[in-house]
Amino acid sequence: MKVNLATTHNINSSFSGLAAKGYLEAATLSGDSLASGAISIHDNVKGKEVIQVLSADANLIKPSTCDFSASGTLNTTEIVLEVKEFQVQMELCSKNYRSGWESIYMKGITSKMPQDLGQHMLEIAVKETAASLESNLWTGTATNGSMAFDGFETLAAADATVIDVAKSAITAQNVTSELQKGYNALPNTIFGKPDVYFYVPTAIYSAYIISLGGFASVGNANGTTGVDGKMNAGFRFGEDLYFGGIKLIHCPGMTATDYFIGKKENFIFGTSLYSELNNSASIIDMGPIDGSQNSRIVLRGSAACAVGIGAETVFYS
Repeated sequence: MKVNLATTHNINSSFSGLAAKGYLEAATLSGDSLASGAISIHDNVKGKEVIQVLSADANLIKPSTCDFSASGTLNTTEIVLEVKEFQVQMELCSKNYRSGWESIYMKGITSKMPQDLGQHMLEIAVKETAASLESNLWTGTATNGSMAFDGFETLAAADATVIDVAKSAITAQNVTSELQKGYNALPNTIFGKPDVYFYVPTAIYSAYIISLGGFASVGNANGTTGVDGKMNAGFRFGEDLYFGGIKLIHCPGMTATDYFIGKKENFIFGTSLYSELNNSASIIDMGPIDGSQNSRIVLRGSAACAVGIGAETVFYS
């Protein structure tokens, strides 16, 4: 197979507004938590969005009469989602990426490979940004200046209405009893409802897998052979895990010792993918400027998190 390589490697590329949407979408929404489908994503927030949540009290229904008499109260809770601008600035040496890109390109595997080196390097930066945003999503603290916006853990810790459950050191031996503490704290208003999830970090997720496999037989009512007599052979990554009928969502960006239980609609992530103003993705070849083989990559976008109804959210921390 003959493959015609470009005689020059284009590195300079610049995209702004909607033209940058593809890169920023991959950077902001491809992290494990956001790609799980268990986070409520608002992708067209222009600066600030007010989300209204309605709830009724227990006195809404009453015996029928001939006259009109209002009963009960319909409560409106307003959640303000205000996106914050963020930026990513990286410098990569094109020499370190050129040989790998060319070797794959020369084999004719072009359908999955960017057609120029600049886009290849930009996609690498996008993947790293998605991994960083995964952490910011949960543990971000805007006030310390190192992260763009407050994450869910930061917001929940400051919300007095969130249901707090005191944590202990979780191991494979006690993970089921510790998950049950949060499970028992679930309010009746969301118990058994669809789109209620456990949001757990890697350490708790893996401890639960080991527990189900029977290797943590101490404290495991299922005994040494696991939940189905197959040890850990009964589970494969990519399959779903449940506790008490609630699906576990693996969230690598969370604090290793914490977890949440709550409704998807109460874990809100906002971004401005459709903005023409603040979105951009650029790669700049520094060779003509300083004679180096370096390229500078700049991504700019907006994002924010919000916790919806705190009284429907359990935070084990």
